Amino acid sequence: MKGFIAITALALLAGCSSLNLFKPAESTDSWTTWTCDSQAKVLWRYTDAARKDVDVRLGGTDKVYPLKLEPGAEGSLYSNDVLAFHIKGEEGLAYWVATNDLIGRGCKAE
Repeated sequence: MKGFIAITALALLAGCSSLNLFKPAESTDSWTTWTCDSQAKVLWRYTDAARKDVDVRLGGTDKVYPLKLEPGAEGSLYSNDVLAFHIKGEEGLAYWVATNDLIGRGCKAE
């Protein structure tokens, strides 16, 4: 019985260690920060070498929106069911998909 309790305790500790509960907040060093004409801040980064996926954060929030590259767009249009981010050259555009509400256009690197 003591062996079973010890093994169970070790399994629980191993599972908890993978949660990274004490991991410090993610740095913005790897994020590209753009400011839009609406003064909205869009922080984004590629998440794969092929540039088919990006993570986007809006303003100072910690909520990350994982977006996928959509085929056929001029430039690169990344979206999910919630948010869309369009990169064309050195500028971007961000909007809410469901309502088509503009977050910002003319977004450029700071």
